[in-house]
Amino acid sequence: QVQLAESGGGLVQAGGSLRLSCAASGRTFSAYNMGWFRQAPGKERDFVAAISSWDGTSYGDSVKGRFTVSRGNAKNMVYLQMNSLEPEDTGVYYCAATVRGGTPWMSSTYDYWGQGTQVTVSS
Repeated sequence: QVQLAESGGGLVQAGGSLRLSCAASGRTFSAYNMGWFRQAPGKERDFVAAISSWDGTSYGDSVKGRFTVSRGNAKNMVYLQMNSLEPEDTGVYYCAATVRGGTPWMSSTYDYWGQGTQVTVSS
């Protein structure tokens, strides 16, 4: 069992940057595959980025080249550095975790979810 808590969201102007953090409980954090998803009002939850237990990364097409996912296993943390933010990036950002394998861009792959943090990008 792992518990996740996101932080770092807020209001930023277009072109700005934010860094989201996800704190995870549990002794075996390094074994977990981690993902970031976001959900805009009235829309489905979309894949943003993922980082595997062996530090392999993947990104959604709309954020490639602008967002970077990383992890700090010693601190049980996952980060999402978001640069060149656009109004379309607005939404609630969720951290997710699983010890199973699976397709990293599918929300059904993940077993544990945080409560989310709001990101709002103004134009």
